[in-house]
Amino acid sequence: MLDGSLLARWLAAAFGLTLLLAALRPSAAYFGLTGSEPLTILPLTLETEAAAQAHYKACDRLKLERKQRRMCRRDPGVAETLVEAVSMSALECQYQFRFERWNCTLEGRYRASLLKRGFKETAFLYAISSAGLTHALAKACSAGRMERCTCDEAPDLENREAWQWGGCGDNLKYSSKFVKEFLGRRSSKDLRARVDFHNNLVGVKASWAGVETTCKCHGVSGSCTVRTCWRQLAPFHEVGKHLKHKYETSLKVGSTTNEATGEAGAISPPRGRASGSGGGDPLPRTPELVHLDDSPSFCLAGRFSPGTAGRRCHREKNCESICCGRGHNTQSRVVTRPCQCQVRWCCYVECRQCTQREEVYTCKG
Repeated sequence: MLDGSLLARWLAAAFGLTLLLAALRPSAAYFGLTGSEPLTILPLTLETEAAAQAHYKACDRLKLERKQRRMCRRDPGVAETLVEAVSMSALECQYQFRFERWNCTLEGRYRASLLKRGFKETAFLYAISSAGLTHALAKACSAGRMERCTCDEAPDLENREAWQWGGCGDNLKYSSKFVKEFLGRRSSKDLRARVDFHNNLVGVKASWAGVETTCKCHGVSGSCTVRTCWRQLAPFHEVGKHLKHKYETSLKVGSTTNEATGEAGAISPPRGRASGSGGGDPLPRTPELVHLDDSPSFCLAGRFSPGTAGRRCHREKNCESICCGRGHNTQSRVVTRPCQCQVRWCCYVECRQCTQREEVYTCKG
């Protein structure tokens, strides 16, 4: 199970792997190849062993659980894809919450404290992280960066022809299966683990929401006598927008036992919503995100965020909300930006420098 502490370590370790993972990318310039060398002089074995060692180190630096580390080591493309997924998910989170009081602050203690609680924001972090990993893996498969997967293997598509014509589909089926196994199964006893696993699955399923079938026609004079089709993932911004809506409609669930004792009890669905039939799974069957705790206001600096004092806001859009009724400061400044740009032959863009005065609004402390 990818618990809160592991997710926090994964987020922290991933950004430190950029330089190490550069060793995994082969470079023809490094060998100085011309194409005419006899195969006997190429250091294939040595380079393969060095790449494998670098790949194992990358997986070890991610601080994964034993099963996850084994899955990471199984394919040289996994470690780099994990780092890419974390970075993409963090950037998308910050983009989706750029106008909110909580703007997806993931630095140090704020991230660790947030992941220990069951807020709506925590639910979004789990969902966007699993969605990012699903999306990045599907793209890595179709891009040929993975050894254990390739183009989409949907039975209704002409994969061989699709590959021949460059229409290689994103392998969402493989990536979804990998992510579900990578994140593990939910515990039957741990309340928080069940909620986190549910939100992980919401993120995986969100990746399927914007899948499109793209087709290309082939034939004489552009006639569509032969058509090749493949699946293509929507931009990750669409997935982020979908999950942001689910964040706003997240369902609060709770324990049926005395939470003061610290014992995990059953999850009860909100009033008016039916739980799963059969009584085996107390988690309500819902495609929505679920959370356990009410979120703090995020107005003042504390364990979960640095607060909104000094935050830049947009006067007509969100200053009242972000500044929590404290008001905002207005500062006038002169800025210089490129303007009236034109493309010149060949091959550059020529711009004038325009100076203008603008007002900047920041929240009062």
